[in-house]
Amino acid sequence: MRKAVNILNNSLKRRNLPVMAGKVLLRLTERSGGSGEWCRAQAGSCEEFLKGIDPDLWRETQAVTRDLAAQGQQRLAGIGLDMGGGGNYELLYFLCRHKRPSAVVETGVAAGWSSAAILTALEKNGQGTLYSSDFPYFRYENPESLIGCVVPEELKNRWRLFIDGDRNNLPQIVASVPRIDIFHYDSDKSIAGRRFAIETVQAMLADDAAVVFDDIQDNNHFRDYVEKAGKPFRVFEFGGKYVGLTGPFVET
Repeated sequence: MRKAVNILNNSLKRRNLPVMAGKVLLRLTERSGGSGEWCRAQAGSCEEFLKGIDPDLWRETQAVTRDLAAQGQQRLAGIGLDMGGGGNYELLYFLCRHKRPSAVVETGVAAGWSSAAILTALEKNGQGTLYSSDFPYFRYENPESLIGCVVPEELKNRWRLFIDGDRNNLPQIVASVPRIDIFHYDSDKSIAGRRFAIETVQAMLADDAAVVFDDIQDNNHFRDYVEKAGKPFRVFEFGGKYVGLTGPFVET
């Protein structure tokens, strides 16, 4: 009992509950006017898109990500906690293999499905570093140790993990990299959170950078982001939700 109280107290010290409640309310409000219909109208096949770029790499992607999924499930079974699902790791693996990035930045690690896919691709490339931003699950004991728990130990030499929240982490990451070749956003799904992230990394994005946003059906951010700037984009359905991809290469 005392241990549980200590965990709760530590959580409260690190979180401002009124602020958290306000964020939840904001997300619910934004979702009521989300972009679900727009996403459905824009959505295409991720498989067909990636096969059209490189069919051999798509076959490799399927084989590798199947193995990653099986290995990850085994690790999670040993932990016995609900860490949530991952992003479209087939898309992320393919992008990293295809573009051979020097620097990949992601937000929202959780169990680390996307991180594992990215790091596996970087290792196969023989180059590149993944910079990840996250914030621990304080409802669990020793939460920092759970971040990226499905990531194999042998891949972590290419991983730089920051765990103090996007608003603290992203400025530090931006100061650490010469440019960002791939940016994957999967953390605070509010419009404000998304805007902060893309505005923070924007100046460091390479001219041919790939930008991936998860759960774009929640609000209008991605739609406004690509339409106002006239950016080429793709939308893919994944796990009953939608992923947005933008970058010059999506027109191919």
